[in-house]
Amino acid sequence: MTEFITMLVVFIIGYALIALEHPIKVDKAATALLLGMVLWIIYVFGRVDILSLVNDSGQYLSQWWAEYLHENQISNPTAGDMLGFITHHEVMHHLAEISTILFFLLGAMTIVETVDQHQGFKIITDKIKTLSKIKLLWILSFLTFFMSATLDNLTTTIVMVALLRKLIADQKSRWFFLSMVVLAANAGGAWSPIGDVTTIMLWIGGQVTTANIISYVIFPSLVTMVIPLILLSFTMKGEVERPSADIANGENLTTPSERWIFLVLGVAGLLFVPIFKTYTHLPPFMGMLLSLGVIWVVTELIHQKKCEEDRKKFTIVGVLRKVDVPTVFFFMGILMAVASLQSAGHLGVLAKYLDENLGNIYAINLIIGILSAIVDNVPLVAGAMGMYEIAEPGAVGYAANFVVDGRFWQFLAYCAGTGGSILIIGSAAGVAAMGMEKIDFIWYAKKISWLALVGYLAGAGAYYLQMQIIG
Repeated sequence: MTEFITMLVVFIIGYALIALEHPIKVDKAATALLLGMVLWIIYVFGRVDILSLVNDSGQYLSQWWAEYLHENQISNPTAGDMLGFITHHEVMHHLAEISTILFFLLGAMTIVETVDQHQGFKIITDKIKTLSKIKLLWILSFLTFFMSATLDNLTTTIVMVALLRKLIADQKSRWFFLSMVVLAANAGGAWSPIGDVTTIMLWIGGQVTTANIISYVIFPSLVTMVIPLILLSFTMKGEVERPSADIANGENLTTPSERWIFLVLGVAGLLFVPIFKTYTHLPPFMGMLLSLGVIWVVTELIHQKKCEEDRKKFTIVGVLRKVDVPTVFFFMGILMAVASLQSAGHLGVLAKYLDENLGNIYAINLIIGILSAIVDNVPLVAGAMGMYEIAEPGAVGYAANFVVDGRFWQFLAYCAGTGGSILIIGSAAGVAAMGMEKIDFIWYAKKISWLALVGYLAGAGAYYLQMQIIG
């Protein structure tokens, strides 16, 4: 039990150090990587103690270990079996899942950076004339909300980072707008079957269908975004300061036609990803890399007659030098840390505790949503999907909540998708924004968390009232 508890304590300490990045002056990517690796090391050396733990029913705390023993027909596991389970099964399994996210992120960041390098986003920012902070906030929030449903919250946030860099000069003001973009992106992703990893999981798993997840979750998701915007409308004053033209970034070296070409290519490439996933059933990162490959070839062909210095600036080889690699490492560390807790059984214990002590679908999902601000929502949703079977059509009573498109699954999609906005580290969109714009964890907690929490609870209330009216 000692090593099991030690993993949890180390995770909490590591999480605190990430939150205190600015005061301690240690980059969060370094802390996250160290945290992820140390947890797996503790897991390996304490494997006998950790994997031998059972609950009151005599079942292993780690359901993954129990499934491994069953699949391999191992009745009396040894320390060697446990080592093989961790090093050959769990590490490689989680690495495969995490790699798909990292390559997706790297591909999306490179495409967006390529469009930005060619001044493609200038076409959009030139159309946004208002300098009013509150008007701009409403425009960007609604734009993000619907973009996120079409692309996904992570890709949309990466695009909006590039846009905001062209619209707002002051860093703290940009932090505020980008934080509200994260909130809008998570809200927009919750009601679309392709807008967030968790909704994709529920959609592919058969717990929800496209028409119903949109019909029943779009309203509470909209409330989640609109309530904070209304609150800010009474307090936010003044105008934003636009950044000066960045000639060094290539504005004087790209033609209007090149800007249009790469804006269209970039947007089309990002929109192609969910289409690719739907028709090929291959992972989304492959669609993203296919789009990147096409854009890479186009940059080589268009700039082949330019001087060597300009070619280096505008082709993908040059663009890759500007991609924020520390953000990728930050993702890697955080996801590996959470994966260790999932594999060792910590998250399973948490899910079981919620089920046994709450027993109310609304309370369970509300807690899952709040926890997703601390722990990645993917393993939390995966745990919930594993705990509850899809009920047969026509089920009555409590079981009726678990039929396809039942209230539990719909509310889970809402809570897991939007609850992560409460902390900057609670969602893929937030982590990307934090890494790309160096948003301070403590600053976000002071300025944005309360708004996100109010919006989250308001949206949850909206869903409950909506279902009471529908009956």
